[in-house]
Amino acid sequence: MLVACSGGADSLALAATAAFVAPRLGLHAGALVVDHGLQPGSAAVAERAAEQCRDLGLRPVEVLRATVASGPGTGGPEASARAARYALLHERSERLDTAALLVGHTLDDQAETVLLGLARGSGARSLAGMREHVGALRRPFLSLRRSETEQVCTALGLDWWDDPTNLDDSPDAPLRSQVRARVLPLLDDVLGPGVARALARTAEQLRDDDDALAALADDLVARALVPTDEAVPAAAPADVRCETRLTVAALLGTPAAVRRRALRVAATGAGCPAGALTRTHVLELDRLLTAWRGQGPLHLPGGIVARRDCGTLVLRPS
Repeated sequence: MLVACSGGADSLALAATAAFVAPRLGLHAGALVVDHGLQPGSAAVAERAAEQCRDLGLRPVEVLRATVASGPGTGGPEASARAARYALLHERSERLDTAALLVGHTLDDQAETVLLGLARGSGARSLAGMREHVGALRRPFLSLRRSETEQVCTALGLDWWDDPTNLDDSPDAPLRSQVRARVLPLLDDVLGPGVARALARTAEQLRDDDDALAALADDLVARALVPTDEAVPAAAPADVRCETRLTVAALLGTPAAVRRRALRVAATGAGCPAGALTRTHVLELDRLLTAWRGQGPLHLPGGIVARRDCGTLVLRPS
């Protein structure tokens, strides 16, 4: 297993836990430290985190240098840094043939994620928050508070680093930092302590609902999908052979929540970027089924065009 360690209290506590538990389970544990290079002294912070991981007995310990994209279309510095970090972590983890990649997200991180999702008007998929297991990725600390990870580091004499952007409560600070420094403390003051745990419970309950709806949507897509050899002849042009065709009759008559999820699954499977496919796009797709008036094709993100044709919903590259 590998621990992603930033040098903060959460990931250092996780590194110490892995160093203690892994050999007792007959496992081998190492660490990866990512230096984004976005703040003065970041290289020194990364090297200090790596040094402490080695002192804990983790092997191998590597410092990875990230290249963070900037400019329009990157989603901002936070999103760019996150994308660069996970790309590096997953790439190195795969090269080392790692069974599990551990990250130190806590219950507080989960609460912030749910609150940000509520502010955006997100659905159950987003409000379900971060999952404990996603492929090789593991988040074993999702039930721990951030303060508890600091207590672990203090007890073990570990010197953690506090990212100044996480403590910034100014209007110019990253949105998550403002939620952490201003919004959640205010909610605790107004509603009473325990808001973070309540938000995490909401995520846990919605996760079960999300899993059930996702399974129903996948099943609906499988039933509605027209096999390629039936949809178009083998001699058809390449772009036509790339079409995804769904039987309208199979999609209609199902609950809207399941049908619209199925449409999202079909659209992303046809090539729409999941992050760019909004609820508005999905609702317009749904109108091709439920409010058919002969309307023209619908242009979706990723250059995908949707149209209704002789009882089928067709998704194809433009």
